[in-house]
Amino acid sequence: MITRIRLLHRKSFAEWSVLTFHGHLRLLSSDVYSQYESIRQGKQEIPKYFNFASDVLDKWSEIEKAGKRPSNPAFWWVSGEGEEVKWSFEELGFLSRKVANVLTKECGLQKGDKLIVILPRIPEWWLVKVACMRAGIVIIPGTSQLSAKDILYRLQASKAKCIITTDKLAPAVDSVASQCQLLKTKLMVSKGSREGWLNFTELYQTKQTAPTNSTATIEVIITFSFLQKPIYPMVIFFTSGTTGSPKMTQHSQGSLGFRPLLSERYWLDFTPSHMIWNTADTGWILTSVASFFDPWVFGSCVFIHNLPRTDSAVILNTLCRFPIDVLVGAPTLFRMLVQNDLSKYKFMNLKYCVSGGEPLNPEVMEQWKSQTGLDIHEVYGQTEMGIICCVCKGMKIKPGSMGKAAPLYDVQIVDKNANILPPGQQGEIAVRSKPIRPLGFFSEYLDNPKKTAESERGDFYVTGDRGTMDEEGYFQFIGRDDDIIISSGYRIGPFEVESALIEHPAVVETAVVSSPDPLRGEVVKAFVVLSPTFSSTDLESLTRDLQDHVKKTTAPYKYPRKVEFVKELPKTITGKIKRNELRDKEWGRM
Repeated sequence: MITRIRLLHRKSFAEWSVLTFHGHLRLLSSDVYSQYESIRQGKQEIPKYFNFASDVLDKWSEIEKAGKRPSNPAFWWVSGEGEEVKWSFEELGFLSRKVANVLTKECGLQKGDKLIVILPRIPEWWLVKVACMRAGIVIIPGTSQLSAKDILYRLQASKAKCIITTDKLAPAVDSVASQCQLLKTKLMVSKGSREGWLNFTELYQTKQTAPTNSTATIEVIITFSFLQKPIYPMVIFFTSGTTGSPKMTQHSQGSLGFRPLLSERYWLDFTPSHMIWNTADTGWILTSVASFFDPWVFGSCVFIHNLPRTDSAVILNTLCRFPIDVLVGAPTLFRMLVQNDLSKYKFMNLKYCVSGGEPLNPEVMEQWKSQTGLDIHEVYGQTEMGIICCVCKGMKIKPGSMGKAAPLYDVQIVDKNANILPPGQQGEIAVRSKPIRPLGFFSEYLDNPKKTAESERGDFYVTGDRGTMDEEGYFQFIGRDDDIIISSGYRIGPFEVESALIEHPAVVETAVVSSPDPLRGEVVKAFVVLSPTFSSTDLESLTRDLQDHVKKTTAPYKYPRKVEFVKELPKTITGKIKRNELRDKEWGRM
């Protein structure tokens, strides 16, 4: 077992990573996976120091100035109301240095201090994130849907010294700030003013750019032989809280910023000419992955629409007006879009569609394909590890499957003793973490060593999700481990029942949970959101129709013996259905 590898000084990173590919300078070589193998075996050198802002973004700025990158912007934002922002990599670098200056000199933040940023999809979010990396400040993203209680929990748990938000959420912050003794600075992105707050926009627009040496050089000390945690944290994500209170999931410069550099194609296969639009909220890790790190590794353009609310007409018209190559969204987005007559829309440049966050029902994939001619590629991931499984370009698409293991990860289905199960057998989805902890893993659940330890079982990190793997290595999601329904001895995954239900034209959205039953112990119950065209239908008759439909579509024992029609389903701030809340209600635990 090789336990040491030679490390390079950070100045060697540019020579190591910038290569010519089909006339374009790209970060990465053409055979990255074999390069990873060489690094893992100690045959290939890697840099000792790494900072995504200087070693990736600034390198693309140099390429840009040399005229060796297409004129595509690095960042393109539209408000939907006529406002528009376009930045090159050079402009992104200049502005982010000014923001780093504000955070360090005006706010007094130092390397290692924590900053919570709660902003909608506006350009300042991207500036703050790059600036934090430059200054070595640990950033904690949060969604704009957070309540005062949510904000208090995050401020107290993280011990953040600074918060940046809008005038809309400033009153909520003020209502809890007195309970957060470590909070020293409040910055507001607004044209107006508020007592006790600094105006972020005025500060960074008037300050001079910071010195070029202000980027904090981060030593990642990456080995591929045994667990040696990167020494410097970069970002903390709070988990979505589907199974309890949100946990602080800490990532390093190595786990998010460096992983795409070593992953052959990963889940995106980009060039500097491509443009990606990811509709996820800024508080979700998918935005950091799909609207920040991964496209910018390849010098691609990140497109953002402000989208104060999810409107299918706005999304479809945006795809028709702008040269967007890739669309990334949650299953809810595609379920909503297929409710429209898509023949009325001619997309300008769309070639590749990606769904992530929850499994996408095969029926929706088929509807989208039949109306647009485009496939939907699924990805599966978690806050702890980013993308775990994916359907990359060129891969065969299997409806209901979330693809194969993403590069750098050895994904298996294991039993309760961490034994690997054979293809086709149901178990828990797990990622090998020993003896080599893959690049991409979170460092720890901050201040929660018990949860960190509980996430490991044998040689694996266990995801808490159940699934199967077929003979070709494709994985299928069944449900959260605690979502599984055991009725009369049968194990039933909620997703397969939901997939059957959503094929029915009356069903817009559905969630399936267990419900107590004196005879069977528990039975399947479906909560159903109806299509408006079925709102006046006799519900007793419709219930029988839905039950019969499930019996014909999947194994008959899986049909929902109970059906409840609701106007909406409870969801986390990241859009995931709170099945645990519905289940607790059924079992009288609320």
